[in-house]
Amino acid sequence: MSHDQYPRVRFAQTPTPLELMANLSKLLAGPDLYVKRDDLTGLAFGGNKVRQLEYYFGDIMEKGADTVITTGATQSNHARVTAAMASKLGLKCEVQHENRVPDRDDAYYESGNVLLLKLMGVRLHDFPVGEDEHGADAALEDIADRVRREGGNPYVIPLAPTHPPLGALGYVDMIGELLDQALERGLRIDAIVTPSGSASTHGGILVGLRSRESNIPVYGICIRRPADAQRERVLDRARAAARLIQRQDLIHDDDINVDDGYLGPGYGLPDEQLMEAIQLAAGKEALIVDPVYSGKTMAGLIGLVRQGVFEKDQNVVFVHTGGTPALFAYTGIFKDL
Repeated sequence: MSHDQYPRVRFAQTPTPLELMANLSKLLAGPDLYVKRDDLTGLAFGGNKVRQLEYYFGDIMEKGADTVITTGATQSNHARVTAAMASKLGLKCEVQHENRVPDRDDAYYESGNVLLLKLMGVRLHDFPVGEDEHGADAALEDIADRVRREGGNPYVIPLAPTHPPLGALGYVDMIGELLDQALERGLRIDAIVTPSGSASTHGGILVGLRSRESNIPVYGICIRRPADAQRERVLDRARAAARLIQRQDLIHDDDINVDDGYLGPGYGLPDEQLMEAIQLAAGKEALIVDPVYSGKTMAGLIGLVRQGVFEKDQNVVFVHTGGTPALFAYTGIFKDL
């Protein structure tokens, strides 16, 4: 079943390019590596959240809300794009920052996405815990209650996986776009590599593929949780997304492939693999990846190629989810360059 019945506000500049990373492919001497440039979706530095939030804002506008409330890490790309869409639509926005990456330098708390939120006039809140999704959502409801008392009509975009993943529908759409691009070029896609965090992107990609009867494997690179926990998260979110299009039996256990070998010390924390990936992407392809999502996923792509996971005659697509502004909040990790 189509998901056209879900309201949507269109902001993404699509189709985003599908580009061959010729220099990186040559350097690694493996398969041909392509990048799906979802860092170029537009709207306040773009990224994967633009596709996702189109569906949330469709619901927001249908319900007549005047204030959007959401939560995320201090350098949340989701929060930035939420604020951008709210700004374009004339809505108020309040963002709760969770303390997921403690003890960073001043740039982390003042630059990057935080600076952009302030420029867009967002009201900011702090939540002291970094790994309590249900607690973070409960705090959002407290903010919403205050907005109601002040006469507003709030809409909460939640974090915990107990809510329908409307954002995953954006990546069901992306897969249709990607497969059309491949068909136009006569390109066979043998694998897709994507970040795997909240699992809306990962889950949406899986639903998009399987709903089109494609068995292309998807490799999710863990950026927040160990593989065992993330596998359950992706399975749950993918199945929930499949229910949104009334295809309950679409996703199976063996569809889920996650790898935590590039997680490093944890969410938003760098290691040598990440640093190499950021520099190779920039130095070989002028591709700017961030230290949280796209950088660790690029490290995963490079690692999978070096491990011989792919054949030399294959074509592998890296989904670039953006996150560029966060790079400027991590200037301290580049002091040795």
